[in-house]
Amino acid sequence: MKHRVAVTGMGVICAIGGTVPDFREALFEGRSGVGPITVFDPATLPTRIAAEVKPGQGLMRDRKVSFACVAASEAMADATRAGSRPLGRGGLSLGLGLELFSMDDLAARRAGAAVPQSARERMVFLQTPSDLCVSMLAQRFALCEPPLTHVSACAAGTDAIGAAFRMVASGRRRWMMAGGADSMINPLGVAGFCSIGATSTANDDPPRASRPFDARRAGFVLGEGAGILILERLDDARERGATVHGEIRGYGASFDAHGISEPHPDGRGAFQAMARALNEAGLEPGEIDCINAHGTGTPKNDPVETLAIRRLLGARASRVPVCATKSMIGHLIAAAGAVEAVAAIVGMQSGVVHPTINLDHPDPACDLDYVPHAAREVAHRTVLSNSFAFGGQNASIVLQRFDG
Repeated sequence: MKHRVAVTGMGVICAIGGTVPDFREALFEGRSGVGPITVFDPATLPTRIAAEVKPGQGLMRDRKVSFACVAASEAMADATRAGSRPLGRGGLSLGLGLELFSMDDLAARRAGAAVPQSARERMVFLQTPSDLCVSMLAQRFALCEPPLTHVSACAAGTDAIGAAFRMVASGRRRWMMAGGADSMINPLGVAGFCSIGATSTANDDPPRASRPFDARRAGFVLGEGAGILILERLDDARERGATVHGEIRGYGASFDAHGISEPHPDGRGAFQAMARALNEAGLEPGEIDCINAHGTGTPKNDPVETLAIRRLLGARASRVPVCATKSMIGHLIAAAGAVEAVAAIVGMQSGVVHPTINLDHPDPACDLDYVPHAAREVAHRTVLSNSFAFGGQNASIVLQRFDG
């Protein structure tokens, strides 16, 4: 790697905040964003709760496109506070979710409605092509280099940041906009996860439904939103006087192909992704100060991730704080890793590890320090952030506080 890679801009939108300052405040307070689903009527589904973005954000037809635009605008405004744009030509690396058919369009078509005639309407009829989000951001922010699109499910946001990091570190790009955007809070998305029993059905107590590492966890809670980072060469950031929020140090990915909806029981893929990220960063396990866990709250994921972390950290494992952002914001699928990267950076900046809420009944199989209930003041410099996806796709990144 030729260049150190700085994070000079951050943007986020999710159920607990539409800006980075609001997100930071809610994170440290341990505020849940989970509530009843309102964007459609879920009455016939076992799961009727989710972590929705609050109304009033000027949402487009495709919610994830709206979220990407909001987060990207905040990230670019943040990166240009010094008065200048990042130097040179920029690129885009974006993690995106599945394209699901619009139920309204399907119903209208079945009832005999005509296919729209205008090119714009035809493009988004039945579904929105994934490259629409990419092209909108590229045009809006004059990102001239060929974009990278990642569809690796729950690992997509982290994969997007990791790929962008390598582009900048290797010298192939001066700077990159990177992150993820997703919303699967729609009839097909929620019903699909219900059909495999992946989501919590604690509909009577939504704020307490997302329970990573708790013995009574019963599935994840869907969330939605976007997280976007601006990555650039550290030398360029210094030259233009930009504020540096942190650095990306390493990225690791693996593919264990164990099962579609469950991790390898020995945590093989999770361990490989974490170890590869550390190796690329040139760090030893003893230099990791905190882990932002994938922490979905599913019966199988949490103990397997625990096992993999123990294997990685060895005797130190019980002394390293581990936090699960999904306990508050739900699982943002393709956007999860990107939003959690923002959570890791604001935590390092503030010297605070945010809590894992709803951890009332510790699972003996999940025996690490998960920072239950309340945030903790911890001066930490290096965070490992995990994203482990359906199909055995795993990704981890190493983030570091910038000390000048």
